[in-house]
Amino acid sequence: MPSRKVLLSGNEAVGEGAVLAGCRFYAGYPITPQNELTAYMARRLPEVGGVFVQAESELAAINMIMGASSAGALAMTTSSSPGISLMQEAISYMAGMEVPVVVVNVMRGGPGLGNIAGSQGDYLQATKGGGHGDYHMMVFAPSNVQEMFNFTQEAFRLSQKYRNPVMVLADGYLGQIMEPLEIKKAELPPQNQGWILDGAKAREPRLLKSLYLPSEDLEGFNLHLQDKFRRMEEEILWEGSEVEDAEKILVAYGTSARICKEVVRIGRRAGKKWGVFRPITLFPFPYQALQKIGKGCEKILVVEMSSGQMLEDVLLAVDDKNKVEFYGRMGGSLPEKEEIMKRLGSGV
Repeated sequence: MPSRKVLLSGNEAVGEGAVLAGCRFYAGYPITPQNELTAYMARRLPEVGGVFVQAESELAAINMIMGASSAGALAMTTSSSPGISLMQEAISYMAGMEVPVVVVNVMRGGPGLGNIAGSQGDYLQATKGGGHGDYHMMVFAPSNVQEMFNFTQEAFRLSQKYRNPVMVLADGYLGQIMEPLEIKKAELPPQNQGWILDGAKAREPRLLKSLYLPSEDLEGFNLHLQDKFRRMEEEILWEGSEVEDAEKILVAYGTSARICKEVVRIGRRAGKKWGVFRPITLFPFPYQALQKIGKGCEKILVVEMSSGQMLEDVLLAVDDKNKVEFYGRMGGSLPEKEEIMKRLGSGV
């Protein structure tokens, strides 16, 4: 399939990326600010012979994709912050069952019902395991519409590779904005069919489970999972903008990173040696890359649309904690360029 360019919103880009990655089962429940994604899948999936289900709740949706994936379908659900909270138990189950699914969270302000504006308050929930037990998901953080498309496709590839849920974590502003998008079908490797529950046809029956009653059995299984999570470090992605000679570095992801890049452009025009470090995989986090880059600068300013959730990982990465500062906005408010420059000590 040749590539083509279209104008889509971030939410729609996720939907098209999923369809072209082979997703043929989607279950979801409406919630702002990702409703355009659900509507897109309702129209698009029947065109390619797929199945769309508007579930009666987020709990139903996440359990539907658990069943569909167990039977061999490439399956996805999407929601926003309160809805993702309801899905956490099933995400833990799927990590324990080693069932590959894609979960997309288009974040809104919280806690609780909060509001419908974009936010980044779900970082810890996504990266530290929002459900019970010792598990992780790979987490991608796009910062534009093209990456909403690309990382959705990558999420399907890696969910199959590691037999594990993968999350695309975007704020509500990224879901709503429209930008030119180059559409290209993903080239996914063949699926491993050896675990799928497709009926015991002249073979031994298969079982997908997360229940291991003997403690030694469960510990052994957990050790297997931890080894898999370590292997995910092969997939770490990050982006550095003007970091080679930077004296002051901004660390941000998603919409916050877009704002920080503009700050750096303004600063560079004024002769300021500023740069941006953008984690793309939030789990696994690029600790070593940030540690190396951080050694050569005098100040690191973490910018988030939260109270400072990624800040914890930045502090783990940077040897000199005294050089790390934080600036955040909450409740759907955007970081302001002028305030970022002020905190960098700008005379611009």
